[in-house]
Amino acid sequence: MVVHRGRWSLEDRLERGLRELPFDVPAGTASVTVELSFDGGVIDLGCHGPGGFRGWSGGARRAYTVAADWATPGYLPGEPEPGTWHVWLGLHRVPPGGVPYEVTVTTSASPVPRPDVPPPPPRPDRPPRRDLPAPAGLRWLAGDLHSHTVHSDGTLTVHELACLAASQGLDFLAVTDHNTVSHHAELPAAAAHAGVALVPGQEVTTDLGHANVFGDTGWVDFRRPSADWAAFAAARGGLMSINHPLSGDCAWRRPLPAAARPRFVEIWHSSWWDRRWGAPLAWTDLWLPCGAVPLGGSDFHDPAQHKTLGEPTTWVLAEDEDGVLDALAAGRTSVSAGRDAPVLLRVEDDLIADGADGAVLVRPDGRRAAVRGDRVRFPADGPGMYRLESHENEVLALCG
Repeated sequence: MVVHRGRWSLEDRLERGLRELPFDVPAGTASVTVELSFDGGVIDLGCHGPGGFRGWSGGARRAYTVAADWATPGYLPGEPEPGTWHVWLGLHRVPPGGVPYEVTVTTSASPVPRPDVPPPPPRPDRPPRRDLPAPAGLRWLAGDLHSHTVHSDGTLTVHELACLAASQGLDFLAVTDHNTVSHHAELPAAAAHAGVALVPGQEVTTDLGHANVFGDTGWVDFRRPSADWAAFAAARGGLMSINHPLSGDCAWRRPLPAAARPRFVEIWHSSWWDRRWGAPLAWTDLWLPCGAVPLGGSDFHDPAQHKTLGEPTTWVLAEDEDGVLDALAAGRTSVSAGRDAPVLLRVEDDLIADGADGAVLVRPDGRRAAVRGDRVRFPADGPGMYRLESHENEVLALCG
């Protein structure tokens, strides 16, 4: 057993926000258990072994176990390799008086019993899919690009989340737990059971901003500069999106050179509760004047929260569910308030407003036109972000 104890000060946090506490793992170890206690503030928790990243649970847990055949959600199972490991402590919030803490590390040569895992819920009934106009061979798929499970600070298992997505009529869902990829191994089975495509993702999370990386890229090192996140994702066939750029203390404040800025921005986040507020649109125009690809995400964590999975809904134009990432990469996206809400679609050289009678079409140059009819076609002027607004200037839909 190894015990680290002390008091983190505000000055400690300002000097270096991520601390690494070493401990040795002898050969023949079957499991490693770490327990954290502290009083006041917020301390995040993670783990790194000689072979690299072994897990992250942030502020959602105060203990974890890593064993050969299982691990606490957020952590990667596998033989605990001998050598020097490190407990990661993220000093997320430290008050002026400091935070006393204690970390206890226990290694065991005997296997630790695996906790009971709840069985998956029954496969849900799916609402009828919405009939939307699309070019031959393609269709509009409804999804949500931001969600969490018990592998970070969510309350649902991967199976439970997948079944909820299917019951909401979604065709795909990106599962984006914070700073970990431990949930990726569970996605294929949960997707097949629920009948919904699950896109592997991770929310790269820091005090100064969050970004989603979509695709099976492997773990993104959140300790690195943001430009490295984008380059890592691109080199492995993934995509990076800036998350909720104006959302409270999670707003994007990280330096990122203009040349490295991703095209993808989560303009429509569940925190944009008053969509007459134009700041997200203005921020996006300044962030990428040549035009961003608009995305939406509910940031769903818990059915008891105010957030609803699929609100907003991100639509992608693809051949089938296997083509979600390719459609995102091509910028074939639209965002609406929900699966059955008014939507603005780009179909070849036209824009189609569906279910939006009485709305207003706003072009990238600011010109406006009234929508009269349930399905109205307008010529597109070229690249840029188009939107539908209500007569009160509330954003109803976005289209890349």
